[in-house]
Amino acid sequence: MGRQHRERGLPGRATAPDRHDDRGARAAGGGAPDRGSRDQEPRERGPRDRAGHERGGHERAGRGGRSRGASGAEGYWLYGLHPVDAALDNPHRRLHRLLLTEEAQATLNERRRGKTLPLPPERVDRRTLETMLGREAVHQGMALLADPLDPPPLEQLLEQRPGPVLLLDQVTDPRNVGSILRSAAAFGAAAVVVQDRHAPEEAGVLAKAASGALEMVPLVRAVNLSRALAALKAAGLWAVGLDAGGGRLDGGGFRGRRVALVLGAEGEGLRRLTRETCDEIAGLSMPGGMESLNVSNAAAVALYELVR
Repeated sequence: MGRQHRERGLPGRATAPDRHDDRGARAAGGGAPDRGSRDQEPRERGPRDRAGHERGGHERAGRGGRSRGASGAEGYWLYGLHPVDAALDNPHRRLHRLLLTEEAQATLNERRRGKTLPLPPERVDRRTLETMLGREAVHQGMALLADPLDPPPLEQLLEQRPGPVLLLDQVTDPRNVGSILRSAAAFGAAAVVVQDRHAPEEAGVLAKAASGALEMVPLVRAVNLSRALAALKAAGLWAVGLDAGGGRLDGGGFRGRRVALVLGAEGEGLRRLTRETCDEIAGLSMPGGMESLNVSNAAAVALYELVR
């Protein structure tokens, strides 16, 4: 438990994801660099010890936000009101510790309107949270230690959840992936599929950008994205690659068809094999003066066009 699902029937073993930033942007058509990834929220600080802290103490988050709960199980720290509240209500989350400042507990209680917390909170001050998460983390006085989610197989999700499926071809910025999850939740997408080796791990920065959507839309990892796309096509989905080189994306043209929407890495765009696996290539209509959009913004506009 605690690992992301890997697509069935796909060769290769899972390895740690690359953590380089997305630099440049070609997501929907153009090529303007995305400077925002350079200002990315710093990763949570490294561990102080190997989880041998005193009872009642608070260990620092490890690389990527990883830490250990009281049971010794490995997890990561979610932080911020929306990610923490959504995770508390997710029955598929395995939770270990809930840290709250006095003010944050009042805020959380007000938001939850009397709903019982699934685990007892521990009172901390803001300095403790800053030591654990880094001073730049927008934690709003709360942090929740939880295991990563383990979504069902993609074929099962297609049966259980309606809507388009998003595939991200080596999109590596956790803020972008989190923002795309948020748009996917807003526009009723069934799932977001990422490549296992070239996507950010599920951690606090991604969850904060998703603003609770990580608990709503399954994030599925595939060893081979082109094979996952081919499997979706075999299941009846129409594969549309979002790129400036194609015609105009017209949601009305997909009536009666379920779409698998593929977005490429910023700067690189869609890789050749991914592009060739798509049924068609389409770009966004942008009558203004901008040539391109950040990949997360492009995803939001494209999803709106598909479901409007």
